[in-house]
Amino acid sequence: MVKKSNTEAKKLNLPWIEKYRPNSIEQVSSQEEIVAVLKKALTSDNLPHMLFYGPPGTGKTSTILALAKELYGPELIKSRVLELNASDERGISVVREKIKNFAKTNVTIANKETKNSYPCPPYKIIILDEADSMTGDAQSALRRVMENYSKITRFCLICNYISRIIEPLTSRCAKFRFKPLPIDSMKGRLKFICEKENLDCRDNVIESLIKVSDGDLRKGVMFLQSASQLYKDEEIPMSAVNEISGSIPNDVVSQFLNCCLKKKFSEFKKILDKIQNEGYSGTQFLIQFQELLMENEEISSLEKSKLSIKVAQVDKSLVDGSDEYLQLMSLIAV
Repeated sequence: MVKKSNTEAKKLNLPWIEKYRPNSIEQVSSQEEIVAVLKKALTSDNLPHMLFYGPPGTGKTSTILALAKELYGPELIKSRVLELNASDERGISVVREKIKNFAKTNVTIANKETKNSYPCPPYKIIILDEADSMTGDAQSALRRVMENYSKITRFCLICNYISRIIEPLTSRCAKFRFKPLPIDSMKGRLKFICEKENLDCRDNVIESLIKVSDGDLRKGVMFLQSASQLYKDEEIPMSAVNEISGSIPNDVVSQFLNCCLKKKFSEFKKILDKIQNEGYSGTQFLIQFQELLMENEEISSLEKSKLSIKVAQVDKSLVDGSDEYLQLMSLIAV
C-alpha cells in the first residue's frame, strides 16, 4: 500500500508536460503523416535512423519516447533506450565513450511474456536531443558509430535547425519534419488538461495562452500549470496570461506605436519608465512591437522596412548585453 501511495504521489507532483506526455503514437497531436509512418515501423523490425526537426514544442521528443514505449514496454525501455541531451553533452568524448559503449552492446533476448506484449525488435535506440548543438567533430565521429553499429542500434537525432546537422548525418537518416501545431489542436489539448485537473478556464483565456505560446504546446502547458497554482479553486482571469508569460499588455505597446505615429516624443519617457518599473523584458517588447508594426496599415512598406532593420539592430544589441533603456531610446530616435 505504501509503495502504491508513493507512486501516486510522484505522479501528482510531476510537471504537467511530463504528466500529459503521450504514452502511445496514437496520442501524438497533429502530426498525421509522421504517426502513419511510425505505426508501420511498429509492425516490422525495419526502423531506420531518424532525424526529427521542427520548431520547439511540436512533439519531437514525445513522439520518439512514445514509439520506444510501444516497442519495448516499461520493463525493457530502460535497458534498450539511451536518451542524451546533446546541448549538455555535445563533445567528441561523449560520442567516443558513452554513445559508442552503449551502441556496441549486444541486445539480450526478451523473455516470451514480454515479447507477446511488445514487438521488442532486435536493436536498441539512442535518442540525441538538441543534436544541432553538437560540435562538428562530434557529429563526424557519430557518423562512424552509426555505420559500424547499425545492426544492433538505431539513432534518433532531434533538432530545431536541420541546417546545423552535417550532410553525412542527414543522408543516413529518414527525415521527419514536425509542423507547428494548429490552434485547434493546441486548444483541444489544453481543454483536455483543464478537464482532467478541474480547472475553471474560459475559451478566451486559453486562446490568449495559445497566442503567447506561439505554437509551442509545451510552453502553453507550462503556462497553464503556473496559472493553476496562482488561482487554485478560482476562475483563471485574462490578466493571468500576461503575468505568467511575461508578455507586455497590448495597450502599452500600442501606446508606444501611436506616439511614434503622432510624434509625441514627450510621452515616450513615461512609457519607457513603465516598461522598466514593471520589469518587462526589452526583447519581449520588441517582439510585440514588431507584430503591431507589421499589422499597422498607416505605415508604408518602406517605413516598415527601415523600422524592422532598426528593431533587428536593437535586438542584436540586447542579446550582446546592452542596456535595455538606452536601446529602446535609440529605437525612438528612428
